[in-house]
Amino acid sequence: MTEEQKQQLESGIRDVVDFPKPGIVFKDITPLLANGDLFRLTTELFIETLNGQVPDKIIGIDARGFIFGAAIADRLGVGFIPVRKKGKLPWDTTGVAYSLEYGEAHVEIHRDAVSEGEKVMLVDDLLATGGTAGAAIKLVKELGGDILGMAFLIELAFLEGQKNLDPDIDLTSLLTY
Repeated sequence: MTEEQKQQLESGIRDVVDFPKPGIVFKDITPLLANGDLFRLTTELFIETLNGQVPDKIIGIDARGFIFGAAIADRLGVGFIPVRKKGKLPWDTTGVAYSLEYGEAHVEIHRDAVSEGEKVMLVDDLLATGGTAGAAIKLVKELGGDILGMAFLIELAFLEGQKNLDPDIDLTSLLTY
């Protein structure tokens, strides 16, 4: 990614102070999504993180990962799989609970979403503590999938989320704060 492209992406990120609670500076990506050129650029940059590899499926993590993941899957002509919050998928699922700084969360995937040996890419908008991404990795591995890489639009490096993820999986963050 060039410095100009980085600046373009950053122009689509809005800081919202004290959201969702006092002391938090929320990185709002809706201006980026609302701008067709920035949305297209983001999709292209995510695809570049694959370094020419073509996955069988893209896995988007609930919920903004769905937006980017579906766009990437469409562009590559591959399938899209959602990893969702507990109770949101309509069929037979497998799930995993993971810790948050303030409690516990749970994500699920359909049991037939990934077949043994399928190559997948995980996509989400934000890497914070790494809990959700780590849970998604666990689910994909449980189903026998091979993870080509993970890509995030934004990484909040001060939360050290990468420490909670498999270091053997390529990880790219387009923007780091």
